Amino acid sequence: MTSDLLARAGAAATAETSPEDALRALLTPLHGELGQRTGAFDLPDGVSQFFVAGAFLVAPDQEWHMLTASLGFPAEQNRLMIPIDGGHPARVRASGAPLHLPDTEAEAGNFKQYLKTARMGSAIYAPMIWQGRFLGQIVLAGRARGSLSAEDFGVMCAAAPLAAAVYVAQGGPEWLTRIYPPEDGFRVDPQGM
Repeated sequence: MTSDLLARAGAAATAETSPEDALRALLTPLHGELGQRTGAFDLPDGVSQFFVAGAFLVAPDQEWHMLTASLGFPAEQNRLMIPIDGGHPARVRASGAPLHLPDTEAEAGNFKQYLKTARMGSAIYAPMIWQGRFLGQIVLAGRARGSLSAEDFGVMCAAAPLAAAVYVAQGGPEWLTRIYPPEDGFRVDPQGM
């Protein structure tokens, strides 16, 4: 499944003609197929399992992580902007290492909620690094705790260099400079919502 999933994601990304569309095409099968979709989740009554994905890119001014290629995020957060030193995206940028949080509740005050609609229970952050330069990170998060496995983490880590490559091949850094700052930027406080 893993090699087939990555092959489909990569093929979809290389068929696109813009950096954001390429990243979204790469992430769409990962967003749709990774993670535990059904089962006995420890969720509040009336709350359903769902997933979000996207790429948080380092803004040209180096002051924000800006969401692109969003999947499952509220429309008004299409350009969610997290301060460069905010939350786990900052941790991944500082270390250059991927991060798997199977249970964000176990983070004891360290997990910051930036999604407007819900606190996610499980999250993966995988850095997009090109020739030693940190471009940003692809992310996948599930509403329920424990919904993203070590195998899911491995797939996201394998997809991150592909994300960096298709982003650069599509002229991503130049594109980001052209669209920044976004008119629809949804800026959040470093401490979250």
